[in-house]
Amino acid sequence: MQPKRLSVLGVGLLGGSLGLAAKARVSGCRVVGYAHRPETLDQALSLGAIDEGYDDPVRAVRDADLVVLCTPVGMLGDLLARVAPALAPDAVATDVGSTKASVVRVAEERCPTVRFVGSHPMAGSEKRGVAFARADLFDGAVCVTTPTARTEPVVLAGVEAFWRHLGMRVERLSPDEHDRLICDVSHLPHAVAAALVTAQQPGAERLAGRGFLDATRIAGGDGGLWRDILLDNRSNLTASIGRLRKSLDELESLLDQDRAEELREWLDRAADRRRAAQPGRNEGGGENGRNDPS
Repeated sequence: MQPKRLSVLGVGLLGGSLGLAAKARVSGCRVVGYAHRPETLDQALSLGAIDEGYDDPVRAVRDADLVVLCTPVGMLGDLLARVAPALAPDAVATDVGSTKASVVRVAEERCPTVRFVGSHPMAGSEKRGVAFARADLFDGAVCVTTPTARTEPVVLAGVEAFWRHLGMRVERLSPDEHDRLICDVSHLPHAVAAALVTAQQPGAERLAGRGFLDATRIAGGDGGLWRDILLDNRSNLTASIGRLRKSLDELESLLDQDRAEELREWLDRAADRRRAAQPGRNEGGGENGRNDPS
């Protein structure tokens, strides 16, 4: 799919980067943006992230080939239902939500006539707003699509082709499997980063070096956005926390019993798994750190 008219609903970091990337990589693509703040639209226009901007999402989706919803997960269902009557019959819709089971379910139940495919581009930053948008944000990163039995194969293929045009690697998972696996590599790390920050003793922060800052960088994300993500995926997050607690208990046992060689092996296993992570992938957050309608 190489849309001629792309509608981006929510011109924040991710939506703005989407507009820049599409204009750079998709020939003849005109990007139309929606945001509820006029100053955001003005900024997106000045940065070249969009070609047209509207504070009414219904106007923003008219005549669009592809509509990408770039708002927090709690807003996606209502927004899709609002614009659905205005979509062209052959228009395709997708999203960038960090959880998928609830989003896909709402889309299929409330908007059964919309040609929708769930998407989650694993790219982002703890920074917020269109001012930090960049055209290469998606390069080399993974985008997970989450088809169901109701997904049209041609629509799925088109959405996946679009993400590949933007430089992404595409993987397919069911919505439930996505939420289970993504929890370990995105939602749990954010929660842990926040916990590390809140666990600091008074005065410790002023001594923090690169290691602490790297380990806690994603804790700088938007609290409201992440609250909704963690609550929406709470059952998987609870299970992930349980596995983390077990791992920490193992570490504590190794320390208490002075099992030096086993401690080294435990650390080496972690290092080996870290090195096995795909080299060169986009690590600018691993998550849409700010994807609001601004």
